[in-house]
Amino acid sequence: MDFSAYLSGLGMGLSLIVAIGAQNAFVLRQGLKGGHVFAVCLTCALSDVALIILGVTSFSRIAAVLPWLDPVMRFGGAAFLAFYGVRNLMSALRSHGALDVGGANGATPLMPTLVACLAITWLNPHVYLDTVVLLGTISTQYPGREAAFALGAMTASFGFFFSLGYGATKLRPIFVQPMAWRLLEGAIAVIMWTIAGSLVLGG
Repeated sequence: MDFSAYLSGLGMGLSLIVAIGAQNAFVLRQGLKGGHVFAVCLTCALSDVALIILGVTSFSRIAAVLPWLDPVMRFGGAAFLAFYGVRNLMSALRSHGALDVGGANGATPLMPTLVACLAITWLNPHVYLDTVVLLGTISTQYPGREAAFALGAMTASFGFFFSLGYGATKLRPIFVQPMAWRLLEGAIAVIMWTIAGSLVLGG
């Protein structure tokens, strides 16, 4: 296995998945209330695996047939990530809110919890951009090593979701503080700009 491609996939996967959103907030809340944590984390991680495989395998094949698609998606992805970074920076500068973990009901049955988890995951258009388009585009920079890149991204998903779900209790004193979210948003902005630059220079 190519370790550099694996690390690139791991880093890219983490940088995309760590962004604050409905899915992460859902996992964090489930962890805080101890509600079907393993099932929720596994559902999110396996969903990512399916989407990553789709992006890495399908996007490279399409790009081989349509050679103009790779640079278009690469520069388009860079533009999106640059905008995404600006948005996170603005959020870091302006936001005064914290994650609302109240209103949790630990007695929610398993199936409604999983249905909600799947809806939050698969009905979110950003998940397709992150996994299928962005990861698929970047994987084309590792010809013959796409599997290692994909494995790194999958490792990031499993590691992040299970760490978030089971580490929620320890994280609660931190992430109920507005400043913690602002610092995280700022860090995400820097990461997004770095990735955008690598996409442009990688061409």
